[in-house]
Amino acid sequence: MTIPKLESYDLESKRVIVRGDLDIPQGDFVRLEKSRRTYDYLLTQKAKIIIVGHLGRPEGSADPGLSLAPIAKNLQSVLGHPVKFVDDVVGEKARSEVSALAGGELLMLENLRFDPRELLDPGKDSGSEEFAKRLASFGDFYVNECFSASHRVHASLVGLPKFLPHAAGMRLEKEIEKLSRVLTNSRRPVVVILSGLKEDKLGYVSSFDKLADKILIGGRLPEYLGNKQYAISDKLVVADLIADKEDITIHSIERFEKEIAAAGTIVVSGPLGKFEDESHRLGTERVFRAVANSQAYKVCGGGDTEAAISLLNLEDKFDWISVGGGAMLEFLANGTLPGIEALCTAYDFHFSKKLHFQ
Repeated sequence: MTIPKLESYDLESKRVIVRGDLDIPQGDFVRLEKSRRTYDYLLTQKAKIIIVGHLGRPEGSADPGLSLAPIAKNLQSVLGHPVKFVDDVVGEKARSEVSALAGGELLMLENLRFDPRELLDPGKDSGSEEFAKRLASFGDFYVNECFSASHRVHASLVGLPKFLPHAAGMRLEKEIEKLSRVLTNSRRPVVVILSGLKEDKLGYVSSFDKLADKILIGGRLPEYLGNKQYAISDKLVVADLIADKEDITIHSIERFEKEIAAAGTIVVSGPLGKFEDESHRLGTERVFRAVANSQAYKVCGGGDTEAAISLLNLEDKFDWISVGGGAMLEFLANGTLPGIEALCTAYDFHFSKKLHFQ
């Protein structure tokens, strides 16, 4: 894939729509910090920055509890630069605020998912495509800085790049670079740790069977493997659970540690047990420390995974901590994501010239 890079473009005084990574708890500044380089670059370019994104799952209707207004304040704190907010998405109020933007100013629009058209496939739904067009008419350029949602076929991720020149944000670009190292010329053996609570992770076993030399199954996932819908590979190493099923057994920990010690590349998705409870932390702590102390190239992703790594103070021991758990698994399974593929396509120059407003 040839991904257009943000730094290749002169964006001075241009209206730049940034699909931000905003689906975070109100007091969480970490993910905003990880996108800071993109915003700082646009500010140095004196671009007119229009930030769009989502929070939670309002399912197409306004929910005051999921407004992006607090996230705008968080971003303002991170950047040390004012971030305006408008409680509108593609209406006249939003258009008016966009029109008033000066170079070097930031404006955040309201939660995209308050509009049901955001959640539909622009390639199959005319309403969704019209929504993408209206949003695109606010800008001159589009930046995808939301890896964590780029596995979704939504208007702001796959629709907008059709109608504006575009590029990957700097964090998104780094995600692609770091995760691609697992797929291309990876050091063997490749060990994938699939764990946590979500049964749907087992759907990746068949994909990772082609990539990995060993797939270690922990958390609650061993309980679900009896279901015949899942392909069972001879590469699987399945943990046994302790009596209350909130952690894996000592024997299983030792089996996992042995595979990790031999690994050349390690992917971690999910804690091994209820790590928040110290009495059920042993599996997560020993396995994660084994990964951290390994000489392998190691990546991980997912909110619970990151929380456990932070609790154990192991952040600097990993080569890459992805901002998206589901997006990371999709990328490693398929080698790309819909939001990334959209950046590799040409935009409709005629539309851009026709509907862009001054």
